[in-house]
Amino acid sequence: MDVLEFIIIVIILCAIIFLIYYYIRGTKGDISLSRPVESRVDEYLDRRFQSMVEEWQLVSQPKLQQFKEQRYKELEKDEARFAELVKYESEMQATLVNRETRLDTVEKELAQKGSAKK
Repeated sequence: MDVLEFIIIVIILCAIIFLIYYYIRGTKGDISLSRPVESRVDEYLDRRFQSMVEEWQLVSQPKLQQFKEQRYKELEKDEARFAELVKYESEMQATLVNRETRLDTVEKELAQKGSAKK
């Protein structure tokens, strides 16, 4: 047996052992062989979930519900004020368009009077 043949056999054996290990590890439930990348990402997120919540300062659903219950009346008042402001904005926009139209009319009339005097 030549040295080169021995190296090739060792490489093939290592590859076979790695594939068997990968298959056995995947059948445990941690890593899925049909979707290895997604399952590895899921496993990573499961391990780091609590630290990500703290790092990103996320709020859990019960705490959010408790906040809503405590501040519900204030939120309703703010939403009503916001609706009034939106209505006021649309009215002011319509008034502004009306005024601009009237201003254009007045400018045209002044231009016509100015050209008639000359």
